[in-house]
Amino acid sequence: MSTLAPVVAEPSLRIDDLCRRLRAYLDADQIKQVRRAYRFGAEAHEGQLRKSGEPYIQHPLEVAGILAEMHMDHETLVAAMLHDVIEDTPIAKERISEEFGPEVAQIVDGLSKLTQIEFESHAEAQAQNFQKMLMAMADDIRVILVKLADRLHNMRTLGALKPAKRRRIARETLEIYAPIAQRLGMNAIRLELEELGFQALYPLRHGVLTRVIQKIRGNRKEVIAKIKNRIKRQLRQEQLVAHVIGREKHLYSIYNKMRDKRLHFSEVHDVYAFRIIVDSVDTCYRTLGVVHGLYKPVPGQFKDYIAIPKANGYQSLHTVLFGPFGIPIEVQIRTNEMDQVAEAGIAAHWLYKTGESAARSAHKRARDWLRGVIEMQRRAGDSQEFLENVKVDLFPDEVYVFTPKGDIMELPRGATAIDLAYAIHTDLGNTCVGCRIDRRLVPLRTPLKTGESVEIVTAPGARPNPAWLNFVVTGKARANIRHYLKNLHQDEACTLGKRMLNRELERFDLSIETLDQERLQSALKSFNLANFDELLANIGLGVRPAPLVARVLVPGNQEERVEPARRRGRVENAPGPLLIHGTEGMVVTIPKCCYPIPGDPIMGFITAGRGIVIHHPSCKNVVEFRNAPDKWVDVEWADDLAREFSAEIVLDVANQRGVLATVAAGCADQSANIEGIELSERDEHHSHMRLTVGVRDRKHLADVIRVLRNIKTVVRVHRKRA
Repeated sequence: MSTLAPVVAEPSLRIDDLCRRLRAYLDADQIKQVRRAYRFGAEAHEGQLRKSGEPYIQHPLEVAGILAEMHMDHETLVAAMLHDVIEDTPIAKERISEEFGPEVAQIVDGLSKLTQIEFESHAEAQAQNFQKMLMAMADDIRVILVKLADRLHNMRTLGALKPAKRRRIARETLEIYAPIAQRLGMNAIRLELEELGFQALYPLRHGVLTRVIQKIRGNRKEVIAKIKNRIKRQLRQEQLVAHVIGREKHLYSIYNKMRDKRLHFSEVHDVYAFRIIVDSVDTCYRTLGVVHGLYKPVPGQFKDYIAIPKANGYQSLHTVLFGPFGIPIEVQIRTNEMDQVAEAGIAAHWLYKTGESAARSAHKRARDWLRGVIEMQRRAGDSQEFLENVKVDLFPDEVYVFTPKGDIMELPRGATAIDLAYAIHTDLGNTCVGCRIDRRLVPLRTPLKTGESVEIVTAPGARPNPAWLNFVVTGKARANIRHYLKNLHQDEACTLGKRMLNRELERFDLSIETLDQERLQSALKSFNLANFDELLANIGLGVRPAPLVARVLVPGNQEERVEPARRRGRVENAPGPLLIHGTEGMVVTIPKCCYPIPGDPIMGFITAGRGIVIHHPSCKNVVEFRNAPDKWVDVEWADDLAREFSAEIVLDVANQRGVLATVAAGCADQSANIEGIELSERDEHHSHMRLTVGVRDRKHLADVIRVLRNIKTVVRVHRKRA
């Protein structure tokens, strides 16, 4: 059985009881330090009571008791005694450092919430505090162990709180802390957090399920005993020494299965699970053969986590069997060492010392995960985005794929080649253009499956596509794509803003290069901006109109010379239209409402946050800008356009076999790429077709329409305009 079985809360753990427990693995001086920390904490929290009415110091003492079960070192226990001191009392980090050393102070500080900062919402406060804790955890992994013990005791004593607060804390536990415990391999802690969280968040559902299970428990116990005895008997016949544990499935996992697969309780059959603990890896595989001989295995339900461990270091053989009465039973086969690590996770690093390779492996994998978390934090725009990315990362249902070199990569279920590329290296993700799965070219959005060999195809000039955000599943990929696009957006906005400001400055015989630097710095200060690039980006994104900024930057005497001429309608230096090249990126938008293409007359409108939106003058969406001339921008197509633009063609065609292929061939003959197609039946003889095609300009579009008009099955064809 696991050493980390859930701790039963004693009526009142006393410091003497704790110190007696610690004698089993700490020396006398270290125990004295823990006792001294208890006294220090008791004095600091003097007069403070918990909602339950007991003295506040009882909570840190219970947290230390949970950590003592894990055989944590004395510094962690001291930090547990003091973990709320900085947050809830006037004592500062420096004082703790003087009294108990910098390591203890660092752990306590990592666990203290940011109480001095005003937050706009509870969600923002939660995200900021979570981010602070994870960054501290990256420096010292013991931070999260104290936090999990703290959360576990809070969950055990949740009954004293108001229902709304109970539900909020329970939801946070199920969404963040139980998954973190799972990610770190701390199964016993996770199970108790999930059980308590489920009970607090959904008390009625928990009660109904508990009563149903209790009603049929007698019969189930009998079934478990029969299966267990048969497995033991068969193993003895094969002269294999093993410890067999039969158990019912965890209540929260039964509930999740019912919810996710929309099943009634009577339809959840695999509530029987058996764990077989043996002495060696070799015996694990021999035992697997015995149980497969005893009961038939369910196809596709075997997983070898010994050869390919989970990200948290978990190792075991998993198989599902057709048991007696047709009941599926889940069997896990592992060694003693694997069982210890499965229950304790990274805590096995302390609980079983560092001699065991699996314990060291769990600790290393936790460090690797944290490195990924830190990279996500660097790439995230704010703490709430970071929290969302971490939440995504905390719910993996793994697939294992191979790189061309034969390395095994673990990814969450549903992951694509983009996720794999970013998991290997950020630059590989940024330059990814395609992928080969088992040597076949497939779309980038294809979900990966366990056992596939995946090769990433890159190109030097490639860059992330915003559409990737619709199908990537890992937090790291999402954070890196957003970070790249954000910077790209900023660069493009900066370039466009520079063109727009220069165009306005031409009115005054000025340019950005000839601006007075003192006046520029004064303007930046008045706009409350850090630098000139930020100002240019604001102009490009439509946050600040270029004419207004130009007026602020131009000396008064030059403005006076130009203004009267402007009023008389004679401005020699009036700038020409802003040329649209189509390569401005995300700060110049060509909308789908009217599909303007080169050769069409166009109008530009400044839209805050999006830059310039280009419309055809006949577009219905131009109406909303008619009464806002300050948002108009004089624009014109540039001559040197080297890209294609989308246009929409509407066709009525005869209902004949092969008509779609004929239309597609006509477009291909004119080198027009079909980007989208919609087909609807108009009547029994005719269909209505909408094609979105990529064309260079109006002449190219006219050539495409002429070819389509000459097809016999095409009754009518025209360009669609808003």
